[in-house]
Amino acid sequence: MKSQKQFLLSSIGLAVLTLVSQAQAAGQQPGTPATAAAQQGVQAEIQQVVVTGTASASGTRKIDTSFSITTATEEQLKSASPSSTADVLKLVPGVYAESTGGQSGANVEVRGFPSGSDSPFVSVQLNGNPIYPVPVLSFFEGTSAFRLDDTIERVEVLRGGPSTIYSVGQPGATMNFILKKGSDTPERTLRFTAGTGDLRRVDGFFGGKIADGWYGTVGGFVRESHGVRDPQFKADDGHQLTASLTRTLDGGEVTAYVRTTKDKNAFYTGVPLISSNNGRTITEFPGFDPLTGTLMSEEMRIFTIDAAPGKTLTRDLADGRGMDATVFGLNYEQKIGGWDLSNKANYFDGDLNTISMFTGNNPVSAAAYLATANANHNPGAAAGSGTMTYVKGGTVAPDQQVVQAGLWSVEKQLKSFTNEFRASRELIKNHTFTAGIYHANYKSNDEWYLGNSHLMTATPNASLIDVRLNNGVIVSNRGVDGNVFYAPTASYKGDNTAVFIADEFKVNERIKLDVGARREKQSLHASISNLKSGDTDNNPLTVYNNGTSMTTGTFTQLDRDDSVNSFTAGALFKLSENASLFARANKGHTFIFFDDMRNAGTQAALNDRNGVPTPEVSQYEVGFKTATPLYSAYINAFFTDFSGISFQQITTDAVLNSVSGSKGHGVEFELAVRPITNLQVTLTGNYQKSEYKDNPAISGNDVQRQPQLQFRLTPSYRIPLGDNALKLYATYTHIGDRWADQANLSYLPSYKTFDAGVLATVGDHWEFRVAGTNLSNELGLTEGNSRLTGAQSSGPINARPIFGRAVEASVMYRF
Repeated sequence: MKSQKQFLLSSIGLAVLTLVSQAQAAGQQPGTPATAAAQQGVQAEIQQVVVTGTASASGTRKIDTSFSITTATEEQLKSASPSSTADVLKLVPGVYAESTGGQSGANVEVRGFPSGSDSPFVSVQLNGNPIYPVPVLSFFEGTSAFRLDDTIERVEVLRGGPSTIYSVGQPGATMNFILKKGSDTPERTLRFTAGTGDLRRVDGFFGGKIADGWYGTVGGFVRESHGVRDPQFKADDGHQLTASLTRTLDGGEVTAYVRTTKDKNAFYTGVPLISSNNGRTITEFPGFDPLTGTLMSEEMRIFTIDAAPGKTLTRDLADGRGMDATVFGLNYEQKIGGWDLSNKANYFDGDLNTISMFTGNNPVSAAAYLATANANHNPGAAAGSGTMTYVKGGTVAPDQQVVQAGLWSVEKQLKSFTNEFRASRELIKNHTFTAGIYHANYKSNDEWYLGNSHLMTATPNASLIDVRLNNGVIVSNRGVDGNVFYAPTASYKGDNTAVFIADEFKVNERIKLDVGARREKQSLHASISNLKSGDTDNNPLTVYNNGTSMTTGTFTQLDRDDSVNSFTAGALFKLSENASLFARANKGHTFIFFDDMRNAGTQAALNDRNGVPTPEVSQYEVGFKTATPLYSAYINAFFTDFSGISFQQITTDAVLNSVSGSKGHGVEFELAVRPITNLQVTLTGNYQKSEYKDNPAISGNDVQRQPQLQFRLTPSYRIPLGDNALKLYATYTHIGDRWADQANLSYLPSYKTFDAGVLATVGDHWEFRVAGTNLSNELGLTEGNSRLTGAQSSGPINARPIFGRAVEASVMYRF
């Protein structure tokens, strides 16, 4: 903790020195040691325009915005080597992304916003359109509906700020990916990538002018891989295609785009580990490499679910948390007669299913498992009565470590349509007014089968185990040792309509104020199956399927309407042309989502606002922004206050729900210094302290899964070689310690990683890149065993580590 405070004080000290020296740097012409190329890059940063969170569709200079926003160009994205869309968020201070599940299913925490899983406070947009207007549902979070490729020009990530009144009204973080558009200069690239886990990938992009006033692009990827954790089948297998068509107009343009994605992705949960020293020390479980191992195996890949009498389902683990979806978008913006008009619309239709393994109880010896089975199903018998055999044949040794994991099936069919219209104009001198309307219609049809526990060896690519007691009880059959404990089917519909207004007041050349308000109404409807418990084969001796959850054939109808008001106010004070101070306050909301309706159970419970409230959040921040040839700095302090946040935890045999609030504060920083020609060193991260309130059971505890301190130190050096160039870069990342649970009983120790890469450009056509992540093979945890409650600090545990060392090499040709 002392080192954390020292680091924080050092960061604040650097910020103060930067602010003081800015007065001296203002108005000076860039000079040595910056080269013309370096100056060009800095000037591009200084003049960079962002469109996310701005009232006008044409955007605002990043330095001139009165809110916190992080941007990354195509090259910055590639240099970061993100393992998934969620992993892009490691570039964003104040955000901690647990991207260890693979391509989909990340958990993302935003600067003190309390969340236990998924990413309820992160919205993902494409060209300013929400891909799906609800940021999170059970077994769905926004980054799962997006895949990175070479069609992306840049990403803008807005934290808080005016996003409470625009688009979906997300009070947390908004990731806005901007597609490349065709231009008069053709761009044609082809990229081949190979890497760890037998990765094979081809990316292509083609863009340019079609005819006078018409421009187009097309691009995408084809990819397959066994992954860093090899499940003995393809972990990632899919493709994506994106196309756009732009028509220039007098004072504007209209762009239509379509993106279709069909991708299967293995989903990784916990693996066996050894915990000691009250959870402060995590070591390898004997025989299991936590950096590359997974329990999944070809043996269990095709599995069955006893869903009801006479109803058996077959599923394939290779389908994982995949995506088979299409999104259509149409963006219009134009200046007409003093009006700045824009309209953004999109339609999303797809399946985002979860066919995956979820670890259960912590590892035990086979003898201990058999003893428990006898105690539960054969009272009075000796602890070792019965047999434990491998499904493939052979007797299980008593000292063999075994573990339970559920093979779950969750099918989700999602559809949505969103549209946002805005109009801006200077109606009074120095006052630019904006008014708009936002509408979203969305659906989700779900069919769940949770539980379906399987008994297996605690080894990489595990083997399944059968257990039979000497009284005729079958505890495990073909590895299945547990029933489906929760199997709802449901259909949900939602409609949101919002109107918003904003006024930007230019007081003088140095001071700018803005205020905005939003009124939004949400209407939800749900039809949820009623459930009963039963024995699927009417045989009491087959205990693994007794008490199976199944539908009754009847449904509960639930409805709820909510209306909320959101506000924002900001101020910008320009210290110089390229430096400014800002302050902002906002009050926002998140509505309840489909799963909150289902968890309420009855209409009476749903209408009890104390039981299922509409969450509220208040945020305040002050910050400083500047960019010069020598350095750049984006620094802000923030304060948050939450109430009425619903939480859900799905354990090995139940679904637990709770409600609480939180409060927090901290500082975020994005700093860069360029001391000599072609050398840049950046430091990004945050320090924050957030704790729960309003719920006596956890009040005063640290908000779960969020490190107080995290930072990334990235030096990069470019070596000009005539018409060629070599760029060397590396990143040291520190993630502080955290608590895995709200009760602060399960500790997650800090960890650090080291990444590095080299980029070679040869002439105008060739580009070669080699990049490696976690080169030191650091063992770090992103979560404990979320299927269990209470302390998990001694002996064998299940937990989810970061991925081990991975290396990728690519070659790109421009033609």
